[in-house]
Amino acid sequence: MPNGIRKRVRRPVVLATLAVGAMALALSACGKPTAQSTSRAEHPVLVVTAHFAPAVAPRNLVGVIRARVESNLGFRVTGKIAQRLVDRGAVVKAGQPLAILDQTDWKLQLQQGEAALSAARASRDQAVAERDRVSHLRTRGWSTASDLDKASATADQAVGAFVQAERAVTLQQNALSYATLLADADGVVTATLAEPGQVVASGQAVVTLAHAGEPEADVSIPEALLERVRTGQATVTLWSQPDKVYAAKLRELTPSADPATRTYPARFTLDNPGDQIELGMSATVTIIDASPSVARLPLGAILDDGKGANVFVIDPQTKELVRRPVVIAGYDAQDAIISSGLAEGDAVIALGVQKLHDGDAVRPVNGAGA
Repeated sequence: MPNGIRKRVRRPVVLATLAVGAMALALSACGKPTAQSTSRAEHPVLVVTAHFAPAVAPRNLVGVIRARVESNLGFRVTGKIAQRLVDRGAVVKAGQPLAILDQTDWKLQLQQGEAALSAARASRDQAVAERDRVSHLRTRGWSTASDLDKASATADQAVGAFVQAERAVTLQQNALSYATLLADADGVVTATLAEPGQVVASGQAVVTLAHAGEPEADVSIPEALLERVRTGQATVTLWSQPDKVYAAKLRELTPSADPATRTYPARFTLDNPGDQIELGMSATVTIIDASPSVARLPLGAILDDGKGANVFVIDPQTKELVRRPVVIAGYDAQDAIISSGLAEGDAVIALGVQKLHDGDAVRPVNGAGA
């Protein structure tokens, strides 16, 4: 066969073969769907985690740890301080001497009183013996009634003088004992207000003693927080131990405001304070309001299409959206306040809820709820 005729016959055969192969590939492609067509598109979403807290934010107040009882101790008599036996910070026991006055005059007065008592005792004994003798003579008729009356009066007067002298000695003994200032309870000396050689008046404060016992947090309450303090719960945190929180209870709230600060002094008793709390430590008293707990969500998380407020929550198992109705207690500048309808820790869509539907697959862009 000539070469020209052979070429014309081979070209149609090749074209036909290529056409059959292309059709087979097309049919194969139509019978197997691509992986991209079977996968569902995941919408990237911004989520927030629902957290419930009291509707009113806790309020912090700065205070100082103090003893429940602090006594300003002073001498009950006037005198010159001879010795001060303690300094600030000293731990003392009840009955321990804290300071002593010059006792020279008190000892002299006691000696004088004891001498007067001795003389009064002798006069009493003599007068009583004379009355008994005259009474015995009167029974025998050897004395008159007037002598007996006179002896009785003298004896009564002597007995009264003795009692008076005896009590005078007791007072002088007490005065001498008052010249020594004693601690009236176990505690810590927090201030010394007088020095040796100083003349102090009766009742003038010489030492301040903080009684041992339960420490308390002393704070000043603003007028606007009085009701919250009365009804709320309180906790105390020490600045030196920020990780430890002590439960506290309001023990005292002054009914009148301080004239300078216009605040109300209050005392909170700490539960189980332990031995690590020292007087004078700085503390923070946190007042937690007794209002019900609510969750705060961005305004963009709320979807309201005329059927009530709803939010979209990510199902932790399927990662799909679930539309959930909620009850809104109110709004503030940036958030919606949710009172019910959510659980603690729910992953809620924060933005773009108008373009989402129940059952959509989503991908949190910030990792929350994943």
